[in-house]
Amino acid sequence: MTQMLTSGSDHGLFAALRPLLLPVFLIVLALTAYNTRISREMVDFEVYRTAGRRAMAAEPLYQAADEHYTFKYLPAFAVAMAPMAILGHDSSRIAWYALSCGCLILLLRWSVVALPERRWSERSLIAVTLVLLARFYAHELELGQVNLLLGVVLMAGLGALQLESPKLAAGCFAAAIFIKPYAIILLPWIVVSSGVAPGLVAGAVIVVGLFMPAVFYGWAGNVSLLREWWHIVTSSTAPNLLGGDNVSLASMWAKWLGPGTLATVLAAALVVLLLAVAATMWRQRKRVSEPCYVEFAFLLLVIPLISLQGWDYVLLLGTPAVVCVIDRWRELRLPWRVASGAALAVMGFSMFNLLGRAVYGQFTAWSVVTVCAVIVAATLAQIRLRALA
Repeated sequence: MTQMLTSGSDHGLFAALRPLLLPVFLIVLALTAYNTRISREMVDFEVYRTAGRRAMAAEPLYQAADEHYTFKYLPAFAVAMAPMAILGHDSSRIAWYALSCGCLILLLRWSVVALPERRWSERSLIAVTLVLLARFYAHELELGQVNLLLGVVLMAGLGALQLESPKLAAGCFAAAIFIKPYAIILLPWIVVSSGVAPGLVAGAVIVVGLFMPAVFYGWAGNVSLLREWWHIVTSSTAPNLLGGDNVSLASMWAKWLGPGTLATVLAAALVVLLLAVAATMWRQRKRVSEPCYVEFAFLLLVIPLISLQGWDYVLLLGTPAVVCVIDRWRELRLPWRVASGAALAVMGFSMFNLLGRAVYGQFTAWSVVTVCAVIVAATLAQIRLRALA
């Protein structure tokens, strides 16, 4: 009898502790990764932190002496990074890494929870998506980049939209523009879908964000900063087109044909085609009960494709797209199951450590990851065409 009571007590204790096993494992994994590698990297975070320090001192943000690590974001983002500049070197890195890990958890969970009429379990979708996109998440954390925060702010906008608060959603989308300007692609969508009022809210947020740095720089100084930002963004595009990690459509055509007019025209044509597909998906939204998720996922996925500086890790914004394709995968026709499954696998596992230098070099030269992302985007369009979501 005593043995049975002891066994039952042990079982009850294990059952009580079981929900904590995964969080504890993830925390240990995150701390181990930080201590063994990430703490020595985070080069992009240092760019943000330097910009925050310069903003507080009203110093020029865009300095040629920074070379490859020149700050390329809107001035308001530098102001927002001021708290990280106040913290010490180690404290700021730990705080940013913790924030990024929290954003990763939220991005995965919210992408799954927001999916309407989900077929798979929440845990299964998170696990498979995490495996498929792990290399992009890892690269993001290693660089100390800001795309996870961007993804969470955009997902908050989607959540507000699903809760029938389009003005709040528009505010989130507009605020995200100051994290990275790519988010502007969502504003025409929400205006067309929800009316002029959300557009006015977005416009107000943008105006406030554009003028906010004047607190430190004054009116003339802020206007000068905006001009410098535009110059640095437009002048740094061409040298990055042939970068191995660039997954934009412009980079794809430049790698295939060489930089030039033809490559530029073909890239622009494909961008127009993707936007036309997005418009077609929107026109078919009455075929489903909750149309926002797939349209939102499509727009987020194409952000790194239409951006001239779309680095591979920005594909983590495709988290909602991957969640949707996985969840509806068994309902697709066989050709689409094969194409999308292969695209997700190749996109997720085409890593230097797995393929080796020679094969990985060919993959980047052929823009294989870009092609895979286009296939996933086409699969989302097919999901809408068949009214699966």
